Amino acid sequence: MFEEGNIIYFDPFYFKNGNKAKPKYFVVLKNQDNLNILASLPTRKDSIPAKDEIDAGCIDLPDINLNCFVISHSEEVTDCGKCFDFKTYIYGHQIDMYDTEYLNEIYPIENSDYEIWGKMKGDIFVELISCLKGSRAVKRKYKKLLNQ
Repeated sequence: MFEEGNIIYFDPFYFKNGNKAKPKYFVVLKNQDNLNILASLPTRKDSIPAKDEIDAGCIDLPDINLNCFVISHSEEVTDCGKCFDFKTYIYGHQIDMYDTEYLNEIYPIENSDYEIWGKMKGDIFVELISCLKGSRAVKRKYKKLLNQ
């Protein structure tokens, strides 16, 4: 389930900070020996200044501490040909660590508690990792992990 590059769909996803649970995609960026997962929760929320808007790819704005990987709604993002229904944003400052034991406890049944939506295409995944690990907006400990 927690293979690097997997996109998992949780319905609902229970946030670590206690925010209201809702359906959410989850991109596995790094798996640390099946103990911890470095992951991103992609969003449709656009926080990029209008003058810097891009259709797809990496944007890094160090002057405002913003790093984002943008996926166009028409881009096939998985090996099985799936696209997101909307323009999707993965923000560097929002990646986080998740305990696999805890996730397996909360979401024990595939296709009931979660669905493996697909595996991110290799070239897109490499671009995403490169975008994140090259940014000052990403925590140093996460960049170090992404470089391993």
